[in-house]
Amino acid sequence: MHSKKMNLVQLTFIVAVNMMGSGIIMLPTNMARVGAISLLSWVVTALGSLAIAYGFAQAGLFNDRPGGMAAYAEDAYGKAGYFQVFYLYFLSVAIANVAVAISAVGYLTPFLPWLSSTPVATCIGVIVLLWLTSIANFGGPGLTGRLGAVTVWGVIIPVGLLSIFGWFWFDAGTFAAAWNPKGMSLAAGMGSSITLTLWAFLGMESAAQASGAVENPKRNVPLACMFSTLGAAVIYILSTTVIQGIVPNAELSTSTGPFGLAYARMFGPTVGSIVMGLAVMACLGSLLGWQFTLAETGRSAAADQMFPAFFGKVTTMGAPIAGMLFMGVVQSLMALMTISPNLNDQFSALVNLAVVTNVIPYLIALSALPAMMRMAGVRETKYRRTVAVALIAMVYSVFVIYTSGKDAVFGGMLVAGLGWVIWGFIATRFYRGAPVAVAAA
Repeated sequence: MHSKKMNLVQLTFIVAVNMMGSGIIMLPTNMARVGAISLLSWVVTALGSLAIAYGFAQAGLFNDRPGGMAAYAEDAYGKAGYFQVFYLYFLSVAIANVAVAISAVGYLTPFLPWLSSTPVATCIGVIVLLWLTSIANFGGPGLTGRLGAVTVWGVIIPVGLLSIFGWFWFDAGTFAAAWNPKGMSLAAGMGSSITLTLWAFLGMESAAQASGAVENPKRNVPLACMFSTLGAAVIYILSTTVIQGIVPNAELSTSTGPFGLAYARMFGPTVGSIVMGLAVMACLGSLLGWQFTLAETGRSAAADQMFPAFFGKVTTMGAPIAGMLFMGVVQSLMALMTISPNLNDQFSALVNLAVVTNVIPYLIALSALPAMMRMAGVRETKYRRTVAVALIAMVYSVFVIYTSGKDAVFGGMLVAGLGWVIWGFIATRFYRGAPVAVAAA
């Protein structure tokens, strides 16, 4: 009996849902602080994301070992590359969780106004949500998975409907007034929100991770990567454009719940509050899932002797509680270290850092693609075509790091440097025979 595998439509849908989660819900506010000209960033990011998605789709066909991006890096850089990608991706998920918690707090403020009264109050709210979603995972992955599958629609449905029907409330004058309030050049406008827009596409590589469960993966995995990224790009561009013509820029740029605000202007405060509540549920469901993913990633690394052994300890329910508690403390410290005058500033700082620590693994994994194809003996025409697309993806990734700002780059380099220090102490676990061989030679 053969297990049922996913077809192209099912895989495309799953990858799109993975991307769209809670990444979009604060973007209109942060982009409005620059002006509607920042919407041009979507053009650059959509093209760059399609190139990255294609690169990972190809890599997944040449390398189906567990580990995803880390396994791709290993083909060119050995276990050192595997560790660095794994470690940085692990940290990027932890940072992203704090940003998602901030999104949830932002949408909670209409119900609990004190959360936005001071930076300390906002930080307390973020830390409480981080710990609640960590503790809720102590019962194991079953409940987490079921909740996440339902709550994600609290974002996707309102954003999707706004993309289609919001144009009936679109005002060209409102949009024109919001276009370029800071007098930026076209090039500056295109580069102004690159990290924020890429934040919404994180997860696009997940199709390659599932290649073993897909019908005809050589055809369907690359197509699913491309179609899901393209579909998400259309919804992102439409929703963030139409909202700029519904809500005046001065209001949008200071809102902690931009989609709720848009629905309130369209249908009244009651509907706006419902959308706010749905967004909170979606953020909490997303955070539940990602907190477990974070702890499970640590457990997997501990099993491979790359992380401390306590990450690998699980309860009878299958929950790696020790890892969850440790990362709860780490994420609380992140929330305290990035405390800002307002919620939107803190969200932007965390998104920039999360994107940098995610893009460096992208670069390492994608740069391994030429070596993977040479080892696989692919035809020269396919090699050249794939390398050309991968080069576009890597140039875009470097550009993302450049536009993320000095603080995010500084933070990213610090944690990457720390990663090499850690690797220096554990490398002998994987290369024990090398010094003996060298001495014998």
